[in-house]
Amino acid sequence: MQYTHEHEEIQRTLKRFIDEEINPHVDEWEAAEAFPAHQVFKRLGELGLLGLTKPEKYGGMSLDYSYSVAMAETLGHIACGGVPMAIGVQTDMATPALARFGSEALCREFLVPAITGDAVGCIGVSEPGAGSDVASIKTTARKDGADYVINGAKMWITNSLQADWMCLLANTSEGAAHKNKSLIMVPMNAKGVVKAQKIRKIGMMSSDTGLIHFDDVRVPQTNRIGEEGMGFTYQMMQFQEERLWAAANAIQSLLNCIQQTADYARERQIFGKSVLDHQVCHYRLAELKTEVEALRGLVYMATEKYVAGADVTEWASMAKLKACRLGRLVPDACMQYWGGMGYTWDNPVSRHYRDGRLGSIAGGADEVMLGIIAKYMHTLPSRP
Repeated sequence: MQYTHEHEEIQRTLKRFIDEEINPHVDEWEAAEAFPAHQVFKRLGELGLLGLTKPEKYGGMSLDYSYSVAMAETLGHIACGGVPMAIGVQTDMATPALARFGSEALCREFLVPAITGDAVGCIGVSEPGAGSDVASIKTTARKDGADYVINGAKMWITNSLQADWMCLLANTSEGAAHKNKSLIMVPMNAKGVVKAQKIRKIGMMSSDTGLIHFDDVRVPQTNRIGEEGMGFTYQMMQFQEERLWAAANAIQSLLNCIQQTADYARERQIFGKSVLDHQVCHYRLAELKTEVEALRGLVYMATEKYVAGADVTEWASMAKLKACRLGRLVPDACMQYWGGMGYTWDNPVSRHYRDGRLGSIAGGADEVMLGIIAKYMHTLPSRP
């Protein structure tokens, strides 16, 4: 996969916005443990960046998924992990199923304002007792007349404290765990939706994360996305895009971490010469950069297959696994060359270190990615 002039123009527009309107405020937002999502999303909507792959009739640009990857990669220039993650939830985690399977009325009500930046969305899958094991969620949506009545809780939900709506996965019937779930659009101002707790984290500080309770929340059955009982399948499809997005987003952030470390190590003196002039440091940074560029190749190959219509569950899982392993390895290795400065809270490498740890847990833990990859290996035809 190669970026075209159109990809690069979108990247330039986004990079300019990041430099002028996001990065100058990141330290303030990190300290506040939240960023103004409605304000930032509105500006992104005005730039046409929240609906790159969404249908034109809803205000999107109907571009292929490679443009989402280009955007995710450029978001890595943001000087923290929380703001890019929040944007990615809006563009590539909470809206793909809605755009693909939602009714005309549902898309007009929820997708259009998400693309224009007039509404903030979130995705409600994880629960206090169900994270990577999606099939074990307990939240229910019981039919009552023309409505669903929702009860349960969702936890670790990005954007949820500022969100206008949630794309909620709930059990809508009894039976097999993979066939009894549906995705339902839930307005966050509906009666019975309780934003119960803001969850403090060790990283991704500027991203608000909430525990949300649902107490007899009533929404029309017409708020269901697609067919009843297909929610698990739809969510697994969304995960392909979420995991590719996460892997693409890691690339530039990791390269920035390496470059910031090289710049500092060039200035820092030890034993009569700069840290960077010590071969152990220079070679280690070269090795880390090679690993990140290998990740880029994996992401681009997976994206090319996905754009061509292939099932890339295996490739997306490998890309996410590699990105999240590097998200732990690279900042940890780089921190060593900053010495005591690297262990201070406001240091850029310590922020990379804290933010990068989430990847191996969220969106499918490393062990889940390994399980998926192993499953696909077992289905390969035997070779002589």
